[in-house]
Parts: sequence; structure tokens; C-alpha cells
Amino acid sequence: MSGVSSAEYIKHHLVNMTYGKLPAGYARVDSHGESQTLEQATWTLAHNPEEASAMGFNALHLDTLGWSVVTGLIFCTLFYRMAKKASSDVPHGMLNFVEMVVDFVDTTVKDIFHYRNSLIAPMALTIFVWVFLMNLMDLVPVDWLPGLAGKIAGNEHLYFKVVPTTDVNITLGMAFTVFGLMIFFSIKEKGVMGFVKELTLHPFNAPKWYVNILLVPINLILETVSLIAKPISLGLRLFGNLYAGEMIFILIAIMFGAGWALGLFAGVLQWAWAVFHVLVITLQAFVFMVLTVVYMAMAHDVEEEH
Repeated sequence: MSGVSSAEYIKHHLVNMTYGKLPAGYARVDSHGESQTLEQATWTLAHNPEEASAMGFNALHLDTLGWSVVTGLIFCTLFYRMAKKASSDVPHGMLNFVEMVVDFVDTTVKDIFHYRNSLIAPMALTIFVWVFLMNLMDLVPVDWLPGLAGKIAGNEHLYFKVVPTTDVNITLGMAFTVFGLMIFFSIKEKGVMGFVKELTLHPFNAPKWYVNILLVPINLILETVSLIAKPISLGLRLFGNLYAGEMIFILIAIMFGAGWALGLFAGVLQWAWAVFHVLVITLQAFVFMVLTVVYMAMAHDVEEEH
């Protein structure tokens, strides 16, 4: 992007391609600075962050949704093709790599989850590979794909983010899906009353029933906060790490336009950060998968007396 300040460059790279409904009476400002008031509510692409904010909760981040679907399709296609090629012979190439990933995830799940549920291992594999692929988009130079999208759309200033996990909507969406499964399996395995007792009789419990009645509100508050904190921390951890990594890449990219000396230094920094970031994106995918399996194990734990 030419003719923009560093602040504008950073701001541009942190805004999603947002499609939503602007309310009637909203004054839109075009590229020439002229204002146009909408006579009726209109579904449209946001031209700036202010319009994206005005669209409210029902707005869609098309770039986030698009790349999450693309990476999901890559995962499904690759693993389906490798599954079709699997045989009793010694695996080679990509098949060998895929089998290593499957064995790694399967071993990890068996070490953490000691119950019977055929959903957990496939879910863990899906989470690990899908989150890794979404994170991997962070290694694509920050201007390549947005620049290409801008040329295709004929708009150099088109908003276009390519790392789905730098959008909190994706990370919290996955986290709350895990949370929903956790609640479902908790009720399924422990029953409604068992789940209620888990929330009301822990962590404080007394032999006398009338004392427990006094402790129920305290237990309920503590357990509810702890329960809700699980998906929020799960989603925000992934978002925060990837958002920070993307920000560093953006700051390094700014250095390329500050002369050849800083440009050369930026090239070294970009290479070094990319190498380190490979570990970050892999670790974050692993942490998200492990915590998901841990939460599923907690939901299936019925050994304690409630």
C-alpha cells in the first residue's frame, strides 16, 4: 500500500473484510469525502472500521470465514486422500507424516482421556490440525494475499485478513463449542442432578445438610465463574498469541519501507521471527487440543461423590 502512514498501515491490516447491515439514516462517507445518507437499512461491505462497528453483532467477517473454510477443506481433503492410500506397507512421504500426526494425537488422547467415547480422538485430531493450519497462515508475508485480493477487487485499500485465529470470533466460537460439548457430556454422564450437585456442593462441603444450604450460593458462584472461565481462557489464549505474532510481522513489514539498511535488518528479523513462530503456532494448536481433551475428561469424571 502506497501513500499511507505507519499508523494507517497497521490499522488497515487489523481490520476484517466486514459484511453487514448499516441502519437507515447512517451517513456514509465515500473515498472523495462526500457524505451520503442511507434512506433504508442496507447490507453492504464496510468501507472503514467505523462502518464495521456500526453494523453491530450480526456482521460477518468474510475473510475469517473464508480462510477458516479453506484450511478446513485442505485438512479434510489431505487426510481423506491419505486414508485412501493407507495400507500395511511401510508409509512414505506425506502418508508417513499424516500417520505420525494421527499416532501422536491418539497417544496424547489415551494418556489424558481414560473413558469410552469414540468422538474425542477424532475431535482432538480435527482441532489440532485445523488450528495449526489456520495458525500457519501467519507465516504468509502480510502483504501478499491482501495485495492480491486488492488487485482482484480493483481496490488497493480493501480490508483483508488471512489468519482466522487472529479474529476473536473464531477462537471464542471454537472454545464455546467445546464448552457446549463439555456441558452436554457432563449432564449425559452424571445426570442433571449430578451436574447440579457438582456446581452447588463444591468446593465447600459440610457433613450437616443445613450448613450445606448456606454454602450452596457460595459454591454456585465459584463453580459458575470457574466453568465460564474455561472457554473464555481457551479462546483468548489462542487469539492473544496469534494476534501478537501477526502484529510483530506487521511491524517488521513497515521496516522494509524505511530504507535499504532497515530493510535488510527487517529481512533478518522476519526470518528469525518466522522460525520461532513455527514453534508458537504448533504449541498453540497443541495446547488448544490438550485442554479440550482435559475438559472432556472432566465432563466424564463420575468417580467423585457429589
